Amino acid sequence: MTLASDQNPDELGLSSTSRQFMGIREDVMARWERETRARVEGAQTLLSPVLTNMLPAFLDNIAEALSPNHPRQSGTSNNSAAAAHGGERARMTRFGPDQIVHEYQILRECIAFVAAGRVALTHADWAIIDLSINAAVRDAVREFASIQEELRRKLAAALSHDMRTPLGVVLNGAELVGVAPDLEVARRAAGKIAASAERLGQMMAELLDALIFQGGPRLALSLSRFDIADLMHEVCQEYSQKAGVRFEAGGESVPGYWCRSSMRRALENLVNNAIRYGDGESVRLQARQAHGRLMLTVHNAGAPIPPEQHGRIFEYLPRAGGTASGGGWGIGLPFVRSVAENHGGSAAVDSSRETGTTFIIDVPVDCRPFAGDTPGAGQA
Repeated sequence: MTLASDQNPDELGLSSTSRQFMGIREDVMARWERETRARVEGAQTLLSPVLTNMLPAFLDNIAEALSPNHPRQSGTSNNSAAAAHGGERARMTRFGPDQIVHEYQILRECIAFVAAGRVALTHADWAIIDLSINAAVRDAVREFASIQEELRRKLAAALSHDMRTPLGVVLNGAELVGVAPDLEVARRAAGKIAASAERLGQMMAELLDALIFQGGPRLALSLSRFDIADLMHEVCQEYSQKAGVRFEAGGESVPGYWCRSSMRRALENLVNNAIRYGDGESVRLQARQAHGRLMLTVHNAGAPIPPEQHGRIFEYLPRAGGTASGGGWGIGLPFVRSVAENHGGSAAVDSSRETGTTFIIDVPVDCRPFAGDTPGAGQA
């Protein structure tokens, strides 16, 4: 079993309990999906990759935390996987905070059920599991609320500014009709009223779409079937000839439907970031498939990203000591997040001094149902 987050692909330093816990991940996820569909409102109609989201990576993080000698103290320490889960729930589903809490409660139940008789979990182990799930709930709901707040700000801006112009035309046109000296003037005014009313209708439709799906600007994706392993090897070969850094491409062959050019640019941005802020020795790319989702990771050693930056790393903000246009993060990582989200997935970061930094692009293997106008809908 390889860790979904790719921080420790060889499972070095993991305790026997951690290895046992990793061995039940697939059974836990299978039971969790059945229980969540049966008990959480709105989960029944979600496709499996959307429902599963980043939970396999979260379970792997818990497995690492169960090792006494591992630097990870809980499933949420040093990573933004739970926040990415909450963000994807806001963007891809009609879930509310209560449903997010419920699905994590079900996850704990499923761990207890599947682990019984198979994993020797002590009271201390359960304290770590409970700490991880409680922290994940907080991170996920906080990110969910943040996206909702951003939506409210956009809605207020649209209502106060964008709609003011066509509404003003309607009001002025109505006044002009009332004092029009002839029929021709009245007709011209009526035409402006009709055009502005149509524009207001379009704005309302856009706002309703935003309220339903909470989506940002969508990228133009040209979807095709290809193997992500081929793309990884292409990028590694290209950079190995000019970067002076050792590149490794591993994992497994994962054919799927994505936009090749967008995924390549996202991967290149992560590689550039790893070269710029890594230790200058090596960069590892890896692909894994779990529950209909691709986990594409780029890992480097070197100075970690401070924990307080994990929630902001994908925003348009410069890294300390850098600038948005020069040595900082700039638009690279926000673009990576945009590519992941427009493919129906998420981007996350896992970073600590002991394990290095891993960026994760977690998207459905077949993103065709999620890259259109109604992401997340359909039968499982």
